[in-house]
Amino acid sequence: MKFTTPVLEKYAGHFTRLKTPLDVPAAQRDPKVVETVSTMLLDIERRGIDAVQDYARKLDRWEGDGFEIAANHIASSGDRLDPALREAIELGAERTQGFAQRQREGHVDFDVELAPGLHTGVRYVPVGRVGAYMPAGRFPLTASAFMTVGVAKAAGVPHVIACTPPQPSGAANDAVLYTAHVSGVDRVFLLGGVQALAAMAYGLVDELPVDMLVGAGNAFVAEAKRQLFGRAAIDLLAGPSEVAVLSDETADPELVAADLLGQAEHGPNSPAALVTTSESHGRAVMEAVERQLPTLSTSDICGPAWRDFGSVTVADSREVAVALMDDLAPEHLEVITADDVWYHEHLRNYGSVFLGEWSTVAYSDKGMAGTNHTLPTAGGAKHSAGLSVSRYLKPLTYQRVERNATPLLAPATITISESEGMSAHAATAQMRLDRFVEGAA
Repeated sequence: MKFTTPVLEKYAGHFTRLKTPLDVPAAQRDPKVVETVSTMLLDIERRGIDAVQDYARKLDRWEGDGFEIAANHIASSGDRLDPALREAIELGAERTQGFAQRQREGHVDFDVELAPGLHTGVRYVPVGRVGAYMPAGRFPLTASAFMTVGVAKAAGVPHVIACTPPQPSGAANDAVLYTAHVSGVDRVFLLGGVQALAAMAYGLVDELPVDMLVGAGNAFVAEAKRQLFGRAAIDLLAGPSEVAVLSDETADPELVAADLLGQAEHGPNSPAALVTTSESHGRAVMEAVERQLPTLSTSDICGPAWRDFGSVTVADSREVAVALMDDLAPEHLEVITADDVWYHEHLRNYGSVFLGEWSTVAYSDKGMAGTNHTLPTAGGAKHSAGLSVSRYLKPLTYQRVERNATPLLAPATITISESEGMSAHAATAQMRLDRFVEGAA
């Protein structure tokens, strides 16, 4: 997460860098990762399920006769959880699906008569089959299925399958399984990494290939989605996780520091950026980060992330602060200022925004806020939004032209077609115009 050259030039002299991140290539496109994924996908496409099994044994230490997890084992996964965790998962599922259902209600089919006899409209139709990846590495992302499986079901997707990698024990993570279960998953397979994405896209574990691949994962999973795009739709290309905070002198430095480290915990290359209108506040946040780091069990992750990818920038006005933040276009944006409403009205580029000191990204990460945590990274928020019900819906348009509308469409269509030299296009309109005229005679 770095400022682009045009912004540096336009606002030179209007901001100061107290801490600058390393100038390193984007983590999203490691050539070694690209080559490895390409080789694996080609091998799986050629050899099918045999290749999937080979990679599962080698990379996941998988042993077994099949990948599918029995329905009764999935259904009983909640019984194997601590009651407090089970209750929290159920709460997250309820809130995430509640928000998604409200979004779905906002997508309404319509029919409009643009001119007498010219009827046009839209039908929102869900995709048919979705494959969700549910990561479960060092930090099992328990809430992932809320955002992928649950939101797909709220959109009306009839068939949703999921893949999750085996734990060191050889079994699936029960919390991840239960999250998928309460989110409405149809089938789950014990399969991780590139081989999981390929198996779903090529139809090697389910009856048919999926139409769409969704879900977070490591660099290999993200690259597999990139290379499989076209064979299947994808939600977005995300990672590493990012956070940015826009705060002023009224914000508590300890709280801001905690929230920066909360997202730096995702990985040693996770950017955490602070843009502030107060230099003293910026320095206080930096000091708070250093105090808090030794107290965290994940300081081996947060520390390098903050050291190498953390940044602190002081803007000389709130307008410049907004311009800088819009240029960063962060995945997660927290606003903690004396005038959050003004900033909310003026900020345009972010995956999701968290307003006020009582909001934290962690609430969304764990499914408690209801909003989706699958969001664009690496500046993608300048042109794309995060995963939502709308991503699973196809707005299918239609036209129905009545006879009496022919004079309103045919002559202009003929004129444009003839100017382009496309006589066959012109003929389709001319035939209808001739028949209309003959019928009127």
